[in-house]
Amino acid sequence: MNTKEIVSGHPSTMGDDVQLNTTTLIRHAARTHGEREIVYRTAGGGWDRYNYAEAYDRIKRGANALRSLGVGPATRVGIIDWNSRRHFELYWAIPGLAAVMVQLNLRLGPEDLSYVIKDSDTSLICVDESLLPLAEAVAPSMPSVTTWIIMSDKPMSEITTTLPNAHHYEELLAASEADIHWPEIDEHSAYSACYTTGTTGRPKGVFYSHRAIYLHSYAIAANVGMTLDDCTMLITPMFHGQAWGLPQAAALMANKIVLPGRYMAEDTGPLTDALIDEGVTITNGAPVIFIPMLQYIETLEVKPDLSNLRMLSGATEPPLTLMRGFENLTGAETVHAYGATETTPLVTMNRYKASVRARLTPAELLDLKRKQGLPVSGVEIRLVDGSDQDVQWDGVTQGEICVRGPWVTRGYHNMLAEDAKDRFVDGYWRSGDVGTIDPDGYLKVTDRIKDVIKSGGEWISSIDMENLLLNHPNIAEAAVVGLPHPKWQERPFVLVVPRSNATVDIADIRSHLSSAFAAWQLPEAMTIVTEIPRTSVGKFDKKTIRSQHASVYAGSATSE
Repeated sequence: MNTKEIVSGHPSTMGDDVQLNTTTLIRHAARTHGEREIVYRTAGGGWDRYNYAEAYDRIKRGANALRSLGVGPATRVGIIDWNSRRHFELYWAIPGLAAVMVQLNLRLGPEDLSYVIKDSDTSLICVDESLLPLAEAVAPSMPSVTTWIIMSDKPMSEITTTLPNAHHYEELLAASEADIHWPEIDEHSAYSACYTTGTTGRPKGVFYSHRAIYLHSYAIAANVGMTLDDCTMLITPMFHGQAWGLPQAAALMANKIVLPGRYMAEDTGPLTDALIDEGVTITNGAPVIFIPMLQYIETLEVKPDLSNLRMLSGATEPPLTLMRGFENLTGAETVHAYGATETTPLVTMNRYKASVRARLTPAELLDLKRKQGLPVSGVEIRLVDGSDQDVQWDGVTQGEICVRGPWVTRGYHNMLAEDAKDRFVDGYWRSGDVGTIDPDGYLKVTDRIKDVIKSGGEWISSIDMENLLLNHPNIAEAAVVGLPHPKWQERPFVLVVPRSNATVDIADIRSHLSSAFAAWQLPEAMTIVTEIPRTSVGKFDKKTIRSQHASVYAGSATSE
């Protein structure tokens, strides 16, 4: 689908035939920085640690074990696990055999999870013992899965399961050799696969090449400023989007790594304590995780010094209260980033250019952090209108964000080109997001095309409205959707989760929003809830919200 002409120049004398493989990253880290620690959460909730050399020994044994079970080039091997040390080991063992690591989202329902397993043609699955009920729920409808590997600290004799042809990970490792001859793999081969988790349609498969993740690792490291002195904690689930590519980037730069295992947004205390105790300087996550972490820090008598911490924040725009809170209390920097399953995922990262740092006030710089950031080197962005014509980068004119680059997908697994054509334009992937780019080059996502509120012929940004609401002192969470209106086509509707013991009403909401929105843009209705529906990756499930509240404005034909 490359629409650009490729011109050949004079041949080089370089080793262009040396393939970019994921194995190179972990092999170098273990060989040159073998003493570097990897800290991991145990099944009992405690913490333990080993180092790169010890991890690499287990990775090689794991690869030999998989090979003994028939895993080889193009075999699809699924993983159902938390952010554990075994998951980390499989990140290298599976693709090292030229097999494909299929990231199985354990938050998917059984029907969608079964679909992903079938569509990817996964034949072997590694599953953590705590997730056996999920595996056992889909196994009867998965005849193509011929082998299961159970990962547990318990011996197999103490594990009861209905999974057929089940093996024990630790027993397989103990019986395997530590020496291995890694194949040199065609860098265009898939090393991993991840499926989109949108709220419409079936999940769509994206298969990532060794070349793509290798180059992506350098882009992450360069743009976040990784050094050999950093400590990276993987908060974003490793079962979705390569944990944003941080496992590979951290190995590239031989970072100390912290693997938090299983955690919950309702109890981020242990997660936050580990971040502080282990001296984490780079981490990733969504505001839905970072907000309770900040609230936990607010309860600490002595606030930690996190002035070296860079928190990569994605999924939704981080509210100013979150960014300001971490900076004021701990010195930590929130780094807003943008991407998608289809983009590996890095597209933009919000770091200050020297020119804007010199020109803007501290308040203006903080407001700039709300934008998704600058395109990283190697990625090209277009903003196109409804006729697929490029729009101006003036910070005002909106267009659909379209992306092209060496780690951006050119299609979907098992999807006919005819069916996928609407997702691409001139070789660029259509994101489905609406945005602007200012003259400094900073991207601002203003909404999803499907979520922008179309009222009286004008557009209202649900994202901007949500983020302003999160600055309200009595609001913990807020979601905004457009609901059908008999006169105005759509009107904004608000779901609000108040802070503990706080109250809020529609008049308060409208007054708060009036600082940035015109009177005609303000919502006429809201509902107080204790929880807002979310998708499997923590985003607001706006499809469900619209369905549940579709009739709110049904009798408002005379509303102005």
